[in-house]
Amino acid sequence: MKTSTTPSKKFLKLGAWFMLAAVAACLPQTNAAPFADSAKVDKTIARENDPVLTAMGAELKRSQSKLRLQEMQRPYYIEYSVTELDEVTSTAAFGALRGEQRQNGRLVRVVVRIGDYKHDSYFGTGEGVLESMPIDGDQLALRHQLWLATDRAYKAALEALSEKEAELKQLMVETPVDDFSKEAPIESIKPLVKIEGDPRTWNETLRATSDLFRKDHQIASSEAYLDFRATNRYLVNSEGSVTRHGNAVYTMVFTASTQAADGMELERGHGYSVPKLSELPAASTVTADAEKILASLKDLRNAPMVEDSYSGPVLFSADAANSVFTRLVAGNIAGRRPALGNPARTAGEFAAHFKGRVLPEFLTVVDDPSVQTFDHKTLMGSYDVDDEGVKAQPLTVIEKGKLVSYLTSRQPIRDFPKSNGRGRTALGGSPQPGISNLFVKSSQKMSFVDLKKRMLDMCKDQGIPYGYYVQTTASDLSPRLLYRIYVSDGHQELVRGAQFGQLDTRALRSDLIAAGNEYEMENRSEPVPRSIISPPILFGELEIKRANRPREKLPQYAPPETVNAPVKVARR
Repeated sequence: MKTSTTPSKKFLKLGAWFMLAAVAACLPQTNAAPFADSAKVDKTIARENDPVLTAMGAELKRSQSKLRLQEMQRPYYIEYSVTELDEVTSTAAFGALRGEQRQNGRLVRVVVRIGDYKHDSYFGTGEGVLESMPIDGDQLALRHQLWLATDRAYKAALEALSEKEAELKQLMVETPVDDFSKEAPIESIKPLVKIEGDPRTWNETLRATSDLFRKDHQIASSEAYLDFRATNRYLVNSEGSVTRHGNAVYTMVFTASTQAADGMELERGHGYSVPKLSELPAASTVTADAEKILASLKDLRNAPMVEDSYSGPVLFSADAANSVFTRLVAGNIAGRRPALGNPARTAGEFAAHFKGRVLPEFLTVVDDPSVQTFDHKTLMGSYDVDDEGVKAQPLTVIEKGKLVSYLTSRQPIRDFPKSNGRGRTALGGSPQPGISNLFVKSSQKMSFVDLKKRMLDMCKDQGIPYGYYVQTTASDLSPRLLYRIYVSDGHQELVRGAQFGQLDTRALRSDLIAAGNEYEMENRSEPVPRSIISPPILFGELEIKRANRPREKLPQYAPPETVNAPVKVARR
């Protein structure tokens, strides 16, 4: 008989359970906080007559009384979070509709925490279980799925607690921070959100927009994309919170790419993302914007390459500045908890800058989910209660250049033990701190004309023949439309093939010298609905250099000629 020194799976499983039992025994049983009285929760849910809330409340109540495995510790916190999605997407290319799809479904995320608010099992596999849910209102089916998910989440929490205890034995923790913040229970029930109108009526606009790009035979690829989405979120937890809120997002995007004679690939795109269907532009506006994109691609093909490195003043439009603040500020003011044992305050680049300067003194940054509109447009990032059941308030994050706060969720960080209502959840994810409506405010009163004049004056003083103006950027901050503005007569020249050198948080702190007083708002739907509002900005010194991009050979022969008549736009 062949023998083996490898432990059997059964033995390993028993060993794991013995370890779990030992860990549970080490935790004081009195640490388990008593669950909230469910009577108030029951009344709220019954009043709404919502089958999803009813199933969540009933199964939570049952789990509170019955969930315990042998001699293991009972949970001190249970949370059910259901996301309900209804989404319609359509795509078109070169005048032809390529696809149309509608999908709807429900996801449930169940979190079971063992221990107490100071030290619990939220670690690794204990960070929640995600399951699909039935899409109808059948109570037995909904509760059965919640029951299974709760059982999995509890067992995962037991295992995670032992893993966390084992890892903590290997680490030195300088300043212990609670694992979970205790918040007052809240009731906030909003009407369910539905997709407005019939998305199919927009397909003709989609086709017509994509058809415009057939005019230019040098367009290599193009696509027009439509996404209408309604999301409703439900939250019920053992502290007594019951919330239901929703949002709608209506998005239309068109993109195209071409190649210059030297093989460089050039891309442009334009899109609209709004929370109300009525705020999508008219077909005539979409056509005009698509024509501008088409013309800019032709101009880019003929534009000269950036040859020499440049170091000097660079002016950013408000649109380009929005991208800068999104990439360099929005993520770094989020109080994301660092890895276990890491002594840093947060996981972002501003971790060591609390109460220090991160922007020039003339800039203040406020995150405010309570504001509904800006410049007669609805803001995407508005909400009353976040995805963890915490009421959100306006928050000044950076005041006169100094970082004075972080956006926090219920996962505390050093010096910030409570949530300020910024727990935002992407589809299928766990709550993470994130922005809502981010306002970058300048105390300076310079117009865009004044900013441009200041840039040219600086170039003249430094003996530089031109300064650079960034009209728009890609998501990675590479310039999409970049112009030289000449000191001699102020004329603009489009250039291509450039990238920035060290456009980073240090440049924001040290090289940003002025900002305008004309603000522009941009709605963004991913990973969560949010809005950025900022003015144009001027850097005293930035490096612009030639990008090292691979170039492909042009196609060996011409594309097929247009034979079909142009698609007509249906009136809405």
